[in-house]
Amino acid sequence: MLRLRGLQYMEVDYLFQIGDNIIYPMQGAGIIKAVEEKEFSGKIQQYYVIKMSISKVQIMIPTDKILSSSIRRVTDIIELKSLLHIFQHGESDKLLPWRQRHKVNTEKVKTGKIQECAEVVRDLLRMKKEKALNTSEKEMLAHAHGFLISELGLIKGITENQIKSFC
Repeated sequence: MLRLRGLQYMEVDYLFQIGDNIIYPMQGAGIIKAVEEKEFSGKIQQYYVIKMSISKVQIMIPTDKILSSSIRRVTDIIELKSLLHIFQHGESDKLLPWRQRHKVNTEKVKTGKIQECAEVVRDLLRMKKEKALNTSEKEMLAHAHGFLISELGLIKGITENQIKSFC
């Protein structure tokens, strides 16, 4: 804590800055809109204010909890090349029963990693070509696809046509 003319100020080394594009696992892409102080249970804390792209909701996360929340920066165009390789050439595990596959896919999406999410979309799209997906798998595909598209839309240097051709 710093003291300045009798007032206390919290000294914070911000991991993210206002305007940064981020990914919040299970929520998708968002943008840091502000850093605000709020009082909660008698304690003043600083919060990142994040506007989510898909759901259009605004969430607040305490700055001291940001590392444990698994929030990360948006992938860059260089990482996207390896992602394309995963999407086009990776192997799918078709032998898992659907309940086990759903659990594995849920865990992959929860990581918040674009590679894991791309694998889920890839595998479910491949399955969809062979047979109809059940309701849970359709929902998982829609969720993972939306998550993937929301991040792709924030990558600098990628066009809307490239996003549409990706998946």
